Amino acid sequence: MSSFDDPFDADRGLSRSGCACGRHGSADEHDSAASRLRCEPAPDEEKRYQSVVASAAMRAMFPRDAARRAFLKSVGASTALAAISQFFPLQTATEAFAEAGRPEKKDLKVGFIPITCATPIIMAAPLGFYARQGLNVEVVKTAGWAVVRDKTINKEYDAAHMLAPMPLAISLGLGSNPIAFTVPAIENINGQGITLAIKHKDRRDPRDWKGMKFAIPFDYSMHNYLLRYYLAEHGVDPDTDVQLRSVPPPEMVANLRADNIDGFLAPDNICQRAIYDGAGFMHILSKEIWDGHPCCSFAASREFITASPNSFAALTRAIVDATAYASKAENRKEIAEAIAPANYINAPVTVLEQVLTGTYADGLGGVKTDPKRVDFDPFPWQSFAVWMLTQMKRWGQIKGDVDYKQVAEQVYLATDTRKVMAEMGLAPPAVSYKSFSVMGKTFDPASPEDYLNSFKIRKAS
Repeated sequence: MSSFDDPFDADRGLSRSGCACGRHGSADEHDSAASRLRCEPAPDEEKRYQSVVASAAMRAMFPRDAARRAFLKSVGASTALAAISQFFPLQTATEAFAEAGRPEKKDLKVGFIPITCATPIIMAAPLGFYARQGLNVEVVKTAGWAVVRDKTINKEYDAAHMLAPMPLAISLGLGSNPIAFTVPAIENINGQGITLAIKHKDRRDPRDWKGMKFAIPFDYSMHNYLLRYYLAEHGVDPDTDVQLRSVPPPEMVANLRADNIDGFLAPDNICQRAIYDGAGFMHILSKEIWDGHPCCSFAASREFITASPNSFAALTRAIVDATAYASKAENRKEIAEAIAPANYINAPVTVLEQVLTGTYADGLGGVKTDPKRVDFDPFPWQSFAVWMLTQMKRWGQIKGDVDYKQVAEQVYLATDTRKVMAEMGLAPPAVSYKSFSVMGKTFDPASPEDYLNSFKIRKAS
């Protein structure tokens, strides 16, 4: 049941079968009424708060649907509202509710790296998702992951687009003092690929890659862990048999063209730009390594959440709403146009459409189609965090013991996000952990040490 179902409507049942915004009787009615598959907010914010408070009072007085309907049909909605007002201070409660729910800060800065992984964060600005939550958000294009991290820690950014493992690393103090960070939403799933220089088009067997140089965006990244996993499964030790270099995504294609690297595991728009420019070809999509893997996240510090809980909640709603919109295939071309300009990703719309629609040139003369090449699902599975922690430990980033469950649940806010999604009429998972398969090997989040110890190739402890 949405908070915006109308309990003063005698013909409507207060059930979860209504639409996400609560102003329609069904999801179909909601979709047909909304130009962007969602409802626009009420133009008068004060009236919206009045409606919420009156609705809550009506629900409290008439918890049984039959009694509520009978009462309304007998006296009418206007009389019912007047009667409730005699016994409950609606105006005072409305003012208190409005004050409690308003963002503490409306003017916010959110940093991002210009890659398609940041699609929900970026598109939420030009397509109005932040504004619908009463926020004025400046999304700030940033040069690299270390800069994003530092500017967020230094409070130059209120929140940021981060690689999914980064908030774990920051919270654990890997490479710096520990600072409590959180992941309220995953930005994208899948959406990466291994791209090789054209000169390697006949060198497709990873066992033949010893001595090659590969770029990854950052040490604490899914790109690093997936590439290491892929190499190790083919008998190549990523620490001794190849060279791995951290290169900001916007610089990867130039480095590939200049022969500074032989390939990279990078966001799909970087892969597709290399193909578009004739510098590389797609060796494998990351979803072929792990279908449904997370990549990037929407991240914020615990300090920001504590100081500005309403602003944080509004930001999270905007991101979740944008992610739900991005998940629909029919919206992808519009999104590609929205995020293509220079102040966002700065890429040809054609490149972004190939990534977002999943119909793309492979760089070897072929055209492939995979509508799930990149997808969008905001739920921050805590099992994702546990898997990342096993890989951090596998490759020597974490020394000694780690409490996988405690860290995962402190950083990945599955419970909070579940509540937000349910309030928005979405259907979040009922649990926070799940098993999945990476290159045919099952990961059980309940047994992370067994999983870690099963690998033959790992960094010597």
